[in-house]
Amino acid sequence: MTQHYDAIILGAGAAGLMCAIQAGRRGRRVAVLELADRPGKKILISGGGRCNFTNILCRPEDFFSSNPHFVKSALARYTPQDFLALVKKHDIAYHEKTLGQLFCDHSSRQILDMLLAECSEAGVEIFLGTRTERIEHRSSFTLHTSRDIFQAPALAIATGGLSIPKMGATSFGYEVARQFGIKIIPTRPALVPLTLSVEDCAQLCDLSGVSTEVTATIGRQRFREKMLITHRGLSGPAILQISSYWKPPQAIAIDLAPEKHLLNPLLASASGRDAARAASLLREELPQRLADRLVTLAQPTSWTNHAIQELEAKLHRWPVVPAGTEGYDKAEVTAGGIDTSELSSTTMECKRLPGLFFIGEVVDVTGHLGGFNFQWAWASGAAAGGAL
Repeated sequence: MTQHYDAIILGAGAAGLMCAIQAGRRGRRVAVLELADRPGKKILISGGGRCNFTNILCRPEDFFSSNPHFVKSALARYTPQDFLALVKKHDIAYHEKTLGQLFCDHSSRQILDMLLAECSEAGVEIFLGTRTERIEHRSSFTLHTSRDIFQAPALAIATGGLSIPKMGATSFGYEVARQFGIKIIPTRPALVPLTLSVEDCAQLCDLSGVSTEVTATIGRQRFREKMLITHRGLSGPAILQISSYWKPPQAIAIDLAPEKHLLNPLLASASGRDAARAASLLREELPQRLADRLVTLAQPTSWTNHAIQELEAKLHRWPVVPAGTEGYDKAEVTAGGIDTSELSSTTMECKRLPGLFFIGEVVDVTGHLGGFNFQWAWASGAAAGGAL
């Protein structure tokens, strides 16, 4: 049996549901096809279960892409305030954490329930546990699925990236792009913990669980947030952020005590210049185990003024050369994806194949940590939903 719709959306995640809502509100008959047995799995696990659903400080500069200007149109037309209005309409209590991040007071389930309620109100039909087996295109798109045959003149791909495969992530969106000759920017894990070499891990990884505020820098990119030492390398917000810009064999410079002068008392003293005194000073600003380890790893052969100044400088530009990343299993998002040169920045529609749209994480647009990737999902979904 063939079911006919005005628009079909593949993927019932953040971008797909927003797209469906916008299209449904415009009177379109919309079908959302989802492979999983329930919608919005990544919404539910985000933000530690409280969903960091947007960032009120969102700017185009908080995203990276092969075309950094591509995000501007969609972000300008669907803002964090627009999504916040929806949150308030549904009486969802929320709070702001650091750096403009907005979270639910209670549960991420509230955001998903809100989206599903809006879909229902807009007449959107959602088909769960539905595998798309083949897509054909003539005058319209025909999708042969494990359930039925679906047909529509417009098709939006909102199948996400490769990150967190245990949540059902697949390469299907990229396969659709290849089928229709759409260019793809090579993908890689982003917002991901970094691993260290065996030698570096031997020096640091027994401190697993130790956390401290740092500034992590690669070139012009710098992030000041917490760093966490793990049993395989480094994580925490500062590392996740900088990981999106790291490519081997680059080094990352870690400022272990931003805007602090750790060893000034040693310079001011003519006596008591030794490793024990240096470690004591570092413990005033850093976790004790980390302070002791840093002095062990970097103590100079003599404690002259020059040597102390060199040690101070190293603590503010501690070089880290990652061995790799924890991969898509631990990556929050996928960098790369559908080449934005193939898409209209206003509607997310393919330039070479009208009626085909790509939205959300499957596109070569990646946000920083802190609600930006959700905002891209809402904005890109709204852009396509207004044009389907």
